Amino acid sequence: MKRSNNTGGTSFHGVTLTVTPQKLIDVLGEPDFFGNDGSDKTNMDYSLETENGIPFTIYDWKEYRPLQMDETIEFHIGALDHSQSVEAKNEVLKLLTNSN
Repeated sequence: MKRSNNTGGTSFHGVTLTVTPQKLIDVLGEPDFFGNDGSDKTNMDYSLETENGIPFTIYDWKEYRPLQMDETIEFHIGALDHSQSVEAKNEVLKLLTNSN
């Protein structure tokens, strides 16, 4: 998995990832955006690409409050379609599982 500048056209297709913000940072590194003040629709988001080259995003959605780093949040996964969202989620879950 790597960072991507090619996530245009991605959107939410009902696939989420439940994890703490800190765990995402531990596994994926610093987010591409991290404004964690609750003033926007997202506090943190990533633009990534799977090993197969699928562009996707991970972001909290409309929390409208600062996130606690150790609280469990439902993050949205944005991709070009539902199946790509699922593939991206599975790749991230594998990284999260292997980091324990």
